Amino acid sequence: MQDTSGQPPLRAASIAATLEAEIITGQITGGTKLDEQGLAERFDVSRTPVREALHLLAARSLVERVPYRGVVVLDITPERIEQMFEAMAEVEALCGRFSAQRMTIGERGALQVLHDEMQVMAEKEAYNDYEAANTRFHAMIYDGAHNADIAELADTLRLKLAPFRRTQLKSAARMEKSSAEHQDIVTSIVDNDPAGAERALRRHLMSAAQQVLGQMR
Repeated sequence: MQDTSGQPPLRAASIAATLEAEIITGQITGGTKLDEQGLAERFDVSRTPVREALHLLAARSLVERVPYRGVVVLDITPERIEQMFEAMAEVEALCGRFSAQRMTIGERGALQVLHDEMQVMAEKEAYNDYEAANTRFHAMIYDGAHNADIAELADTLRLKLAPFRRTQLKSAARMEKSSAEHQDIVTSIVDNDPAGAERALRRHLMSAAQQVLGQMR
């Protein structure tokens, strides 16, 4: 086996991504124990990047460390995903409210510019570009709330939901709907309408939840 103790986090992220996909697709089922040594042999690495990868999976609520058993894959049910989306919708709604109240003129302008660029991406059906820009769009709203604790919570919840939203924006219809929902969000924030921004963000997240849950059920 290679001596990879000094490997960068990128290796751990790659291992985590592989395991994440296998968990979500059901190749690794709920209740399965993930053995560090076995995984190290499978990926031909030391146990250090494997341990880091399992930590990433735990942060995404895909596994948990159980006393006397080790790291075990959690059962991912539609009900659990719905709860996470519900929490995400409320946190993002709060970010939207605060952003409408607290964003600087420059921040509002930057959000509008990004949204305009994303509309072009949607028209061209540039899925990968739109998905990357979508992450930046929501991050700008978290930052625009000017509350580090709320922004951190939003980031954490978004990370947990990310595995279940991988293909969400690969549909032209969903991308078009997302862009229209973003327009409502941007308009409310730019117009200093906290209640409108809150409603628009909540509606946007619950719309995303319906699509993801529809694919699971």
